[in-house]
Amino acid sequence: MWRRLGFGLLFGLLAFLAGALASYVLVLRFSSNLHDRSVEAAMTSVFFYGPVAGLIGFVAGTAFGGRKAPPMPETLR
Repeated sequence: MWRRLGFGLLFGLLAFLAGALASYVLVLRFSSNLHDRSVEAAMTSVFFYGPVAGLIGFVAGTAFGGRKAPPMPETLR
């Protein structure tokens, strides 16, 4: 259980960083806001897209991380 939780936290943190960075670049590139584009990009990245990506990464890391390999059949040993 602790191993899965650790993988979930690791994947969640990495996904948060990747999602925030990607959304920052995308908002800077495609926003029509001319007044405060950099503030919009920073706030949107850190407070919306980063946490959404982090939550998805946490769920994926918890579900798939830390799985143990199935035991090898006797015939292959």
